[in-house]
Amino acid sequence: MVYYLIALIVFLIDQGTKYVIATRLELGEQIPVINDFFIITSHRNSGAAFGILEGQQWFFFIVTVVVVVGIVWYMNKAKAARKLLPTALALVLGGAIGNFLDRMLNGEVVDFLMFNFGSYTFPIFNVADSCIVIGVGLIILDTLLDMKSGDEIIEVKESKEVKEGNE
Repeated sequence: MVYYLIALIVFLIDQGTKYVIATRLELGEQIPVINDFFIITSHRNSGAAFGILEGQQWFFFIVTVVVVVGIVWYMNKAKAARKLLPTALALVLGGAIGNFLDRMLNGEVVDFLMFNFGSYTFPIFNVADSCIVIGVGLIILDTLLDMKSGDEIIEVKESKEVKEGNE
């Protein structure tokens, strides 16, 4: 149940920050936070990350519903030995629902975090996007850790079989 609380907190922070940006800043307005490196701005995105698949709302609805149902099913069904995977799934769940709500209500997502690296501007994003990316990264990390521990189990089993074979 704590993982649904994490997802709820992510969702509330995401929606709260988007509300502040949408109601307090004009579209395109910018507030420098760290010179030209980090800027809070008011931007809208009808696509996915980096603006890809712009205007494909039905695609996003379907994918998000499938992802959310899959995560909820897995979190209810699986008994994770480690806490990393359910935490990662909670981050993805909260972020996915946050962006889904934006798309359902407004047909677009409010983005506001802008980073410049010299002349390159990283695509503008929001809290939900950040949590989804962090969650996916943690899922990959959990998978790698699981594979590593699986290899150790196989090595121990093979080592034991070799010892028994030599006796």
